[in-house]
Amino acid sequence: MANHGDGKINRTGPSASLVEHFVGVGLIKENGDGGTESLLELLLTYKATSNEPSSVDNCSASGCGPRTVDKNSVILANCDAQGADRSSNKDLTSDDSSDEDFQQDMSQKDEKIESLVRMGFPKDEAEMAVVRCGQDAPVYVLADFIYTSEASEDGYYGNFSEHEDNSYGGRKEKRKRLEGAEEGSRDSDEPMPLPNPMIGYNLPNQRLRSVDRCLPSKAIGPPFFYYENVAIAPKGVWTKISRFLYDIQPEFVDSRFLCAAARKRGYIHNLPIKNRSPLLPLPPRTIFEAFPRTKKWWPTWDPRKQLNCLLTNVAKPKMMEQIHCALAKCEGPPPRRVQKYVLETCREGNLVWVGLNKVAHLEPNEMELLLGFPKDHTRGIAMTERYKSLGNSFHVDTVAYHLSVLRDMFPHGMNVLSLFSGIGGAEVALHRLGIRMKTVVSVEISEVNRFVLRSWWDQTQTGTLIEIADVQSLTSERLERFISRIGGFDLVIGGSPCNNLAGRNRFSRDGLEGEHSSLFYHYSRILDTVKSIMDRK
Repeated sequence: MANHGDGKINRTGPSASLVEHFVGVGLIKENGDGGTESLLELLLTYKATSNEPSSVDNCSASGCGPRTVDKNSVILANCDAQGADRSSNKDLTSDDSSDEDFQQDMSQKDEKIESLVRMGFPKDEAEMAVVRCGQDAPVYVLADFIYTSEASEDGYYGNFSEHEDNSYGGRKEKRKRLEGAEEGSRDSDEPMPLPNPMIGYNLPNQRLRSVDRCLPSKAIGPPFFYYENVAIAPKGVWTKISRFLYDIQPEFVDSRFLCAAARKRGYIHNLPIKNRSPLLPLPPRTIFEAFPRTKKWWPTWDPRKQLNCLLTNVAKPKMMEQIHCALAKCEGPPPRRVQKYVLETCREGNLVWVGLNKVAHLEPNEMELLLGFPKDHTRGIAMTERYKSLGNSFHVDTVAYHLSVLRDMFPHGMNVLSLFSGIGGAEVALHRLGIRMKTVVSVEISEVNRFVLRSWWDQTQTGTLIEIADVQSLTSERLERFISRIGGFDLVIGGSPCNNLAGRNRFSRDGLEGEHSSLFYHYSRILDTVKSIMDRK
C-alpha cells in the first residue's frame, strides 16, 4: 500500500485486498482522508483485534520498511509510530475519536465471539462471556469463564451427564446430549465443562470432600494404576478414556492450587483418596514467592499473582524487545491500550519482569522449580528440548500428593511400569515421597527424554531401570516375562501424548483418534494385559 501525497491510496500492491476490507467495514473512506500517518495508526489499532496475519507498509515519518502485523505486536508498532510522530502533538495517552473507538470496540467484540464459536462454544454463551468479562478480556479468559460457568451452574462433569448423580454434585442432567451423536463416533471439538474450583477430591490443608467413590470390582488392583492427560480436551474424550479405564470418573486438578503456575489436568486412578499428604516443604504459591527478585521491577498495573500453564515453547526475543521499547517511550504509566496488550502478551508467554520495562520468559531451571523437579534436572540437552520436555511433563507435587497413599503400603519398595515416562515425573514423585523403586520398566520414545531420566536415575537410585523405546513393542509375551521375573507390577502409571487433545492445537485436534493421542489405547491395552496376567499368577 502506497500513498501518493494527495491522501489517496494506491491499491495495486499486495495490500489491495486489505484496503478493500477496511473500506468495506467503514473504517476508512474511499479517498483515505486523514493523512497517511493517522490512517496507519487506525489500521494498526484495528488490526490488533484480528487473528489473520497480513502486511502493511509503514510510511510514517519513522521511515520503517514493511512489517508483519500480528495480534501481539500491533499495539507495540502503534506505540512506535506515535513515538515517531511526537512533533504532531499526538500524546500516547490521548484517545482517538469516539467513532473510531466505537468501531474498534464493536469489531473486537465480534472477533472474540467468532473465535469462541470456532472453538465450539454456543454463540449465546460466547456473547454472555464478553458481557460478563468485558471485551478487553483475552479469548482464553472468556473460554475459562464459560467452562467454569457451566460447571458451577450444572454441578457435573459434562461428559458424564448421563448419570443423575456423581461424586461432585449429584445433580440431574441439565443439558441435552449432543443431538445425532452416535456411540463410538469421532470426538467433537466442543470443550467440556470442568469443576470450579478444580481441586479434585481434596488438596492439602483442605478437609476431605464428601465423595461417594465406589470403584467397579474390575478396577480394583493389583496393580494400582494412574493415568493423566489435559483436562480441557474435546468433548467426549474423557468419557471415552473413562470407559476404557473401568468407568472410573476423572479427578480434575489445577496445579495453581499447589504452586505458582496453572496446569489443568485430569487423572483417572484406582488409588485410595484418604490419608493423602503433600510433599514438604510446600512449593511456592505465588510468583513473588517463587521468584522474589521480580518484585522489584513488577509494575503496579500488572495484577498477576500466578503464571499460566507452562508450555513447550517460549516467547521470541523480538517480542520482549518490542515491549521494552514501547514502554520506555511512555512518560509515566503506559496508556491503557498499551497495558492491555502487554499484559495479554505476558500472560500468554508467561513473561516475568526482570528489569525496568524489561520482561523475559522463564528459564528452564525456573520451570523445573515450578514443576517440582530438582534443579538442573534437564540440563545437558538442547535448550529447545528442555522447554519441550518440561512442557510435556507431570506436575510432580500434584502426582506425589495422589501417590502419597502408597508410602505406607510398600515400605520395602515397589515395582513400577512407567508408560510414556517423559523426563521421569512419576519416578521423581515416588523418590521425593521416599518410596524405593526396586524395578522400573520405563517406556519412552524420545531419546532425549530417556537420557534425562537415565542421568537422574544413575545419580539417585539403587534399583533397576529397564528402558523400552516404543510402547507398541510391549507385547503380552514381553509383559509376561517381566512379571515372571520381578513378581508383578505394583503400579502402572503414565500419561499418553496430548498433541491431538490440547486446546492450542487448531490443526489436528482430532481427539483420541489423532495420530499421537491414539496411543492412549496402548495404555489401556497394557493395563488390561498386566491385570489379566497377574490375576492368573
